[in-house]
Amino acid sequence: MCYLYICSSFTSAVSILAHKLPLKIKTKIYDLGMSNEHSPLLTYGLFSVVGDPSGSGSVSGQQGVGTATPGNPPSSPRSLNTFFGVIVPTVLSMFSIVLFLRTGFVVGHAGLLQSLIMLGVAYVIISLTVLSICAISTNGAVQGGGAYFMISRSLGPEFGGSIGLMFYLANVCACGVYILGLVEAILDIFGQDPGSSVSEGVRVLPQGYWYGVLYSSVVLLVCLLVCLVGAQIYSRASFLILLVVTVSLLSIYISPLALGPRDFTISHQGGIANSTIVYNTSYTGFNRTTLRNNLGPGYSLDYSTNSVMTFATVFAVMFNGCTGIMAGANMSGELKNPSVSIPKGTIIAVVYTFFVYLFLFLLVSSTCERVLLIQDYGFFRRINVWPPFVIIGVYCTSLSAAMSSLIGASRILHALSLDQLFGRPLAPATITSSSGNPWVSVLYTWALVQCVVFAGQLNSITSLVTVFYLLAYAAVDLACLALEWASAPNFRPTFQFFSWHSCLLGIMGCVVMMFVINPVYSSASIALLLLLLLFIHYRAPTSSWGYISQALIFHQVRKYLLMLDVRKEHVKFWRPQVLLMVSNPRSSCQLITFVNQLKKGGLFVLGHVQLGDLDTLPSDPIQPQYNFWLSLVDKLGVKAFVDLTLSSSVRQGTQHLLRITGLGGMKPNTLVLGFYDNCVPEDYFLQDPAFCEEVCGRNGGGGDNFGVDLPSLQAHFPPVRNMESPRWLSPDEYVGMISDAIKMGKNVCLGRYFFQLQGEMSSASQTGEERTIDVWPLNLLRPENSGYVDVCSLFLLQMACVLNMANRWRNARLRIFLCVEAESGDQGWMAKEETLRDLLGKLRIRASIKIVAWDAVVKLYTGGKERRAATPGGGDVGEGDLGGWARSPPGVSEDFLAAVNSLVMEHSALAAVRFLYLPRPPAGSSQSQRYLAQLEAITRDLGPTLLIHGLTPVTCTDL
Repeated sequence: MCYLYICSSFTSAVSILAHKLPLKIKTKIYDLGMSNEHSPLLTYGLFSVVGDPSGSGSVSGQQGVGTATPGNPPSSPRSLNTFFGVIVPTVLSMFSIVLFLRTGFVVGHAGLLQSLIMLGVAYVIISLTVLSICAISTNGAVQGGGAYFMISRSLGPEFGGSIGLMFYLANVCACGVYILGLVEAILDIFGQDPGSSVSEGVRVLPQGYWYGVLYSSVVLLVCLLVCLVGAQIYSRASFLILLVVTVSLLSIYISPLALGPRDFTISHQGGIANSTIVYNTSYTGFNRTTLRNNLGPGYSLDYSTNSVMTFATVFAVMFNGCTGIMAGANMSGELKNPSVSIPKGTIIAVVYTFFVYLFLFLLVSSTCERVLLIQDYGFFRRINVWPPFVIIGVYCTSLSAAMSSLIGASRILHALSLDQLFGRPLAPATITSSSGNPWVSVLYTWALVQCVVFAGQLNSITSLVTVFYLLAYAAVDLACLALEWASAPNFRPTFQFFSWHSCLLGIMGCVVMMFVINPVYSSASIALLLLLLLFIHYRAPTSSWGYISQALIFHQVRKYLLMLDVRKEHVKFWRPQVLLMVSNPRSSCQLITFVNQLKKGGLFVLGHVQLGDLDTLPSDPIQPQYNFWLSLVDKLGVKAFVDLTLSSSVRQGTQHLLRITGLGGMKPNTLVLGFYDNCVPEDYFLQDPAFCEEVCGRNGGGGDNFGVDLPSLQAHFPPVRNMESPRWLSPDEYVGMISDAIKMGKNVCLGRYFFQLQGEMSSASQTGEERTIDVWPLNLLRPENSGYVDVCSLFLLQMACVLNMANRWRNARLRIFLCVEAESGDQGWMAKEETLRDLLGKLRIRASIKIVAWDAVVKLYTGGKERRAATPGGGDVGEGDLGGWARSPPGVSEDFLAAVNSLVMEHSALAAVRFLYLPRPPAGSSQSQRYLAQLEAITRDLGPTLLIHGLTPVTCTDL
């Protein structure tokens, strides 16, 4: 209750304040609160070093009058209700030319039974899609762009943009189909063709291919002029058109009751030597014999294309009468309440048109002979009580469907241009008139439709249009299916009459019918879709709409993480899962990249500890930093997670990260630290071209930076420390971190000189020398423990082998150094070599063994004799004695350390990277500085070196 009271008080305070603020400031408050879901793609930086000095937050650059910018889209008036904005355009688009000019074509070729099957399949597909449209449109506010807006905001910019463009092309082609159908109807009445099937009419229009293109262009120009005036004019006129079409339909239904049987003679020009073919047929009225003869299929030659029809070609033509279900959704930008109007109006329109087509199929098959249906597309004029009813109906439906497609396509293109998915080619399409009409998008669409009308014949492009529409419908079903499967809490549509079953059936139906209609067009359209997906994925800037892929990935990963049982782990499938602690990425980028190659498909986490106490801070300083670290990961191209924490000390923060990083079976088993020394680190940001601003500018500056541009990324991470800079980490704390990790059962790696790794790799590639990975599996600080088969030594071998399997290290040669006392006269080292060689064979590790005599080095070591004397029985000190650090400081002189360093440098001077045995740290903090000094001495000037202490059994010789 307290929380609700606070929220209510805050809301009231903001409301009172908003009334007293200037209009500009009010607008800013509204934008901050409401732009998260409906904002376009983010092409600006959320974190910018150079701010807006005016504080206006405006987009830089001049914007012309009437230009819709991504951050400030035009506020087009919303004046259409459900009936005028959805029902009327949807009904007219679904009737189109099929109602008056192709009903006889469908029934005549397919027969009544197959026609009803086609009608049922078509309406099942569109009904399932309508359910998905209703679900998506009632899950939030719908903006302009209709189907494109719903798909893009559900599936993300890649899928939404590609499907949106395909749906745009479908509307363009459909507009061309309706124009060609209208011209066909006009020429059927007024054409000069002597083979015309109509004996009456004023035949003044010459016919031919180019004349047909000319007439289509004139009709298209009329549609263009209407669309340039605005959608409101069309919506008002469309109601009158619907009344005219309704009267025409009523005249068709009434005519069989008023007219008796009659005979007709139909002639077509064609056949041999372009002769005239004459057909005698009749209209019988309601007749049982006529119905029986029209039940079965009778596929034959189509007189307009001179090709034999099939089920697929006829279904493609018939389905064009069902493709107008998106007409209302395309008008979403002009609707008062799209979330209510789109589902309600679309369902009413679909049900209405279904019964109109059903009754019309039954009427035609019962009253007309098959020859009449097949050989005369405009036969309704012959059997009507007043033929002009049908002529007016054909002209009205074709013209309104063409204008609906032209307007809908222009709105989709305008939405695509506002989202900047395709860059500069569509940039002018953002321009609108003062009333919000996207007139440039209308001109773009008009030009493309003009290209479509060059097809010349309606039936020749219906298959392509149908394939495009089916693909768009499948995408809508896929969007709804993905939202349902993602189980996102915010997917709560008010329309509940759908399920994932309906979405899946809709997708399957659309895809199957695509390939039934035309496999070539279907394959080509899917290939085009994939190309658009790739183009937008790599070209488009970051989206603020939300990615459905992220929700689906989360849903699946959660399930698989629950299945990843730590109790079922086996050494055969072990892999390194690394937590790399990073103080400043400027000096650690090479080590980050190296560990990325060392992880072998395992977990890789970049950890960072910020010193502080949350009790003394106004807010958590960690959360805003994640974007910068994730941008760093993207820049480096590594596959790593980021985990940051706030703690009073680095040691305590590292403990936290070791315990809580990861989930389930994906938790770090290895801690990697940079080496603690007095070297002044180099700034990697000044060396890598990826962090140079001019290079990024040359590449275009786009991409998925998620609000973090390069200058802000460079400014976020502090400069590297110099000799005068204070150290935030003491030697005792650093050694304590190593000790803590070992106590927690984690393997530990210390990396030194990895800032030289890039130089080592480039020099080796330039000189052509073979790179080597050198492994020293012996504890060099404990010569008396000369075993090579303990857990830590085997861990070194495994890590070196893992590195050797990485792509960049695959050609490197692995060398293992076996240190022996050759002058002692004891030939036991030969047995050790044979044992090691046999072990490498069992472990399938390809490596060469190098024998190194270190008698001179061992002579300088005094710790072994002292320890043997101090140990009862004179036995060797085992791993459980903490490497000799727990009881007394080891007798390791500086001469011995220098000799060990010289020995390693002599044999591994040219190695690309060295793996050395890391002794256990001392139990007491008093020996920490001495421990670090000894590690520093044996690794001094060696080049890239990884000191490793392994606790986990990682090798297996079994199958």
